[in-house]
Amino acid sequence: MLVESFGNDGMIFLIAFLLLSGIVAAKFSSRLGLPSLVLFIAVGMAVGSDGLGIIYFDNVEIAQFIGILALIIILFEGGLQAKWKTIRSVAAPSISLATAGVFFTALITGSAVYLILDVTWLEALLFGAIVGSTDAAAVFATLKERNIKAKMGATLEAESGTNDPMAVFLTIMFIELIISDDSSLWMLIPSFFWQMGVGLVLGLAIGKLAYKAINKINLESSGLYPILAISFAFVTYSAASFIDASGFLAVYVAALVIGNSELTYRYSIFQFNEGVAWTAQIMMFIILGLLAFPEQVFQLSNIVAGLLISLVLIFIARPIAVFLSTIRMKYTFKEKIFISWAGLRGAVPIVLATFPIVAGIEGAEEFFNIIFFVVLTSALIQGATISNVASRLGLMGPVKDTPHHSIELISIAKANAEVVQFQTNRDNYVVGMKLHEIEFPTKSSIAAIVRGDELVTPYGDTEIKEGDFLYILVSKKYHSQLMKVLNKKKDQAK
Repeated sequence: MLVESFGNDGMIFLIAFLLLSGIVAAKFSSRLGLPSLVLFIAVGMAVGSDGLGIIYFDNVEIAQFIGILALIIILFEGGLQAKWKTIRSVAAPSISLATAGVFFTALITGSAVYLILDVTWLEALLFGAIVGSTDAAAVFATLKERNIKAKMGATLEAESGTNDPMAVFLTIMFIELIISDDSSLWMLIPSFFWQMGVGLVLGLAIGKLAYKAINKINLESSGLYPILAISFAFVTYSAASFIDASGFLAVYVAALVIGNSELTYRYSIFQFNEGVAWTAQIMMFIILGLLAFPEQVFQLSNIVAGLLISLVLIFIARPIAVFLSTIRMKYTFKEKIFISWAGLRGAVPIVLATFPIVAGIEGAEEFFNIIFFVVLTSALIQGATISNVASRLGLMGPVKDTPHHSIELISIAKANAEVVQFQTNRDNYVVGMKLHEIEFPTKSSIAAIVRGDELVTPYGDTEIKEGDFLYILVSKKYHSQLMKVLNKKKDQAK
């Protein structure tokens, strides 16, 4: 049965079926110890023409569009969740990995491809560029529920969030060099600095505009604030792409600015974007799974070539790139080994593999099939063993403590007030103090304290403890004063 024979009701059922299948796959992925992207792709391949035959899909342009749309959403959600204090401490190595690291990976992998496949040097380097970057969707999803040390997680997430521009630039550059006799390497290099520089500046500018708009605009419904936030992600990408800057970099930077600012309806915005990102991830990998035909991907020649290239990528190219990119940076040998191992490939290489097909390069379909196999190999070998490798290297961090509760007021924006959520730590001045001893600013009061799974009713003699989630109702006018009190350190009080 093909998708063309479905009516409107059938199409709605099919979309529901794919989403439910993705959710079930995500549930079982943690039990099986596999990255969820592997099972999402498996769902797509299962319902495709070489599987159950429910859907026949071979439209590369549509797959490319869905992939880019999903990556915008995923990068935006990843940037929102990233903590600037942690990202700032690993900014230099992350940028080095996102630029020099991708270049070295592409060069070494491309050299191996030239020896393994019957292709020209430019075609081999194009292959290396396509698989040169780590994937934000794969890295964010894989690290989200794993207790990797904050420094390692921040490095990998910042790298994967910012290395797409380099991979896109190299991919487009080699495509132009292959199909056009007039293209010159030296003419294309300035465009890279334009893409990176303008993408960064535009992301910062729109990010600041976005959080000010979210806080200042009074909307009729609280449900509109998350939609307003994600709308800025698409505006950012479109604005950057319109002037030939890096849309992906701009989106991630804008999200960093928004996520690390004080927001009205912060919890709702974060929860909404997390749900949308999961939906985008499920649909993207299922679509990419549909685009791949198992009979072609798993041909013996593709399997042999894919395995050889994967081994070079995982055990030679990525480690060399990491060690070269982090010279004289404060990473131990074990940390560099882990960063090398956790360089997952995912949706980005598959989406980039559609570019040569759209450009009409001869043999691009074979490239796509081999790259698809390389991504699966990376996800299965590296993604399934990240926790074990981190544990053996002594790089596991504390159990993540994420609040699953929220207190928000329906008319908070119109009331010119907000509820601030703040988690205490051992260094906070207020820890160990009773509420009546703390000099909170005017027009602020603690609405609730959540301690573990217990809701503590706040009284004057209630003592603040480490790890408490404080929910404080405060007038927006006194917000900055409140944050100064909450963020005050014990050593500053002496």
